[in-house]
Amino acid sequence: MTPLLMSWRCVPCCRSGLSWCVTRMITQTVLRGVHKKNKKKLINHSPAASWEERLSDVCTPLWRMEYKEQLKYKLEALQKVLRDLCLTVKERGGQLPDYNGLFCLLQEVLPSPVIYGYRNKSTFSVNLGPNGDPKTVGNYVGNERDRSIVCVRTDHLLNIPVKHKLVAKCYEDYIRQSPLPPCLHFRDEGHWHEIIVRTNSNGDVMAIFTFYTKHLPQDKVLSHILSLKEYFTYGPGSVCNLTSLYCQQKNPATNQVSPPLLLHGSPHLTERVLGLDLRVSPTTFLQINTPGAELLYTALGNLVKNRSKSILFDVCCGTGVIGLSLAGQFQEVVGIELVGDAVCDAQWNMTFNGM
Repeated sequence: MTPLLMSWRCVPCCRSGLSWCVTRMITQTVLRGVHKKNKKKLINHSPAASWEERLSDVCTPLWRMEYKEQLKYKLEALQKVLRDLCLTVKERGGQLPDYNGLFCLLQEVLPSPVIYGYRNKSTFSVNLGPNGDPKTVGNYVGNERDRSIVCVRTDHLLNIPVKHKLVAKCYEDYIRQSPLPPCLHFRDEGHWHEIIVRTNSNGDVMAIFTFYTKHLPQDKVLSHILSLKEYFTYGPGSVCNLTSLYCQQKNPATNQVSPPLLLHGSPHLTERVLGLDLRVSPTTFLQINTPGAELLYTALGNLVKNRSKSILFDVCCGTGVIGLSLAGQFQEVVGIELVGDAVCDAQWNMTFNGM
């Protein structure tokens, strides 16, 4: 793991494992019974439900509620988790401050400034559609374990932007005219696999597709990859107006994925968050709702005031945006990240924004 030093000092990366250990311990002991006891499906699929309704239930399970009702539901769900956790800790002899029966202080849920088409990243899979077409691009309904997966187009989903849906549709059109079969999720043959679409507030579009190389010589692999590039840059797919096009090759025999290979356009997207200009690479994490993230970071900043003698550890920092946005309130900020591209992006973002 390569640590990112945002200020003057860095800690050994092994310390970042503490958060994983603590989370694992809590999950396996304190919360084990709570999760099993209270885990319920919000909606049972009606036999008469359409595939679109079933996918909505999977991807946006509260879609039938008005937004105010969704916020109320989420707040009550959080209260129940914290209440159950508090009871479990006390039953085991733990001592806690009194937060009206909750494990900790819980504030009201803040509404997102944008509730439709807010995602800046979407992943689209390839598999059997409702009509049995194995080259359907969308999201899954069903269970991989019992091989009941059905891939349903996402045209109706309210949280996915139109630009993402357009790239998915063009990708589907291309692989359907390709002579190569798709790589179905629970099989090891075929070649065309998922595509990831990322966008920023300026409307720039990055697409990253995965190609399985099994049983194909490298010259054939390159030929099909360049054909897809031609389709998106000069062919019918050019309607997507891609800012960047990347390819990842995966060998099913080793399950190894190559680093993203830039085929066209800019190597990065740039996003502006709370006055910070952020460079975002294909594999770098950035919160999927940018306006919602700005609201979150602002609220977080209000909670951590007067910490000028403290050190902030931004674990799994991604672009470094949380640490950078709060850097003025701490003596030092240390960002820790596993993904190499994200480390480079965070270092670039720190320098570019004058930190």
